[in-house]
Amino acid sequence: MGKILATGGTGYIGSHTVIELIKKGYEVEILDNLFNSKIEVLDKIEKITGVKPKFHEVDMLDAENVEKVFAEGNFDTVIHFAGLKAVGESVEKPLEYYKTNIDGTLNILNSMKNNGVKKIIFSSSATIYGDPGQPQCVETLETGRELTNPYGKTKYMIEEILKDAAFADKELSVTLLRYFNPVGNHESGLIGEDPNGIPNNLMPIIMKVYKKEIPELSVFGDDYDTRDGSCIRDYIHVVDLANGHILAMEKMQPGVSIYNLGTGNGTTVFEMIKAFENASGEKLPYKIAPRRAGDLPVLTANAEKAEKELGWRATHTVEDAMRDTINFLRNA
Repeated sequence: MGKILATGGTGYIGSHTVIELIKKGYEVEILDNLFNSKIEVLDKIEKITGVKPKFHEVDMLDAENVEKVFAEGNFDTVIHFAGLKAVGESVEKPLEYYKTNIDGTLNILNSMKNNGVKKIIFSSSATIYGDPGQPQCVETLETGRELTNPYGKTKYMIEEILKDAAFADKELSVTLLRYFNPVGNHESGLIGEDPNGIPNNLMPIIMKVYKKEIPELSVFGDDYDTRDGSCIRDYIHVVDLANGHILAMEKMQPGVSIYNLGTGNGTTVFEMIKAFENASGEKLPYKIAPRRAGDLPVLTANAEKAEKELGWRATHTVEDAMRDTINFLRNA
């Protein structure tokens, strides 16, 4: 078993993946600058798994120290989660997003090249489909069209960089995992989504309303052509997502492999609110707000390729995610 470097490994998806990797017997090291995560996550990983992964507090923009980590690490595979990820903030700070996400990734790739690391899994996003012109996304759809924010554009650009790198180096194995909407937390309640600042995504906003850090939830539009008028999205439990990385890693081969990770089913905003209320036993205050520009009525994953080629499918429900989220909120 080779050693794995998880960039951004103390973050929400990174930490859950590190836990699942350790449980499967893999040796993992983490590189993270703690910009949007907390050092205590390492203790919680240890509490859950019995193993405290080696940690490098390094910013991926710091090429010199990134190189040091690689020179000493003898890694087999990189799972690349690190990056800025708030859609709204990316519109306000585009240069910061392009610099961090793209320059940082180039530093990782250069250090991989310098140290003979030939496998990388990239944490991509369904945002790269833009407006796919259909409610369900398949991996063969054209990407990069009508992208409305710098965050999504950086994901698209990094995918293109990785494709070019694999074309140039026939020994390089690249897997692009396009996430849909990660939700939920580890069943222990010890770790979960806990972003710094004002979140963009529905679930962390619901959590902040529950904690009374935000007075109410805004539902952007209740007049879409959907079963209850609110937007439909594909919400995937973070532990299912984590396991998708492991199965993808175990099947890696030279060239580029692309997989959607989602459930294939959609849940409306109102259904998410109801599921949270059922799990918490409390009403969630919300208001109807105007539609947001660029919001699609329905966006879900076609994840048949991941099931067929990796043997992966989502097994957790939205209800599971809500139960685990309440558990995390009551532990936090």
